[in-house]
Amino acid sequence: MQDIEKIYEEYFYTVNKYLFCLTHNNDISEELTQETFYKAVKKIDTYKGECKMSVWLCQIAKNLWYDECRKNKKNIITEENSLFDLKTLYTVEEEVISNDEKMSLYKKMQLLDDKTREVMYLRISGELSFKEIGIILNKTENWARVTFYRGKNQLKEVD
Repeated sequence: MQDIEKIYEEYFYTVNKYLFCLTHNNDISEELTQETFYKAVKKIDTYKGECKMSVWLCQIAKNLWYDECRKNKKNIITEENSLFDLKTLYTVEEEVISNDEKMSLYKKMQLLDDKTREVMYLRISGELSFKEIGIILNKTENWARVTFYRGKNQLKEVD
């Protein structure tokens, strides 16, 4: 039981932040985070350690979000005005972006296609590696790199 509590304490913030990136709604992300850990406890025997615990939990979280969208017939595409504010944001070069630049970046990111936007959020906000992003999205590490690179170039072109 202590191991489960330790996992919850260690990964709650990561899973909740990831879900917030998908949902742009604090209430929904908190509810799905709780459901993620509930499901993880029930399925802990299926975790084989082939990926990081955080990646496994985020996969569960993503699937729950998709289930929620299907159940409520919601569109996963987010609205332009559903931006969020994070305390810190790092680019690939690990530069801190000011709040105004952050808002501008997230507005521009709303113009990207769903998959590219999701890769961008995971890389920038979730601070996940390309390998982890590939695992979460059931793609290759190289696909995640290329998608991020192309998304970054698309954002440079938007003015």
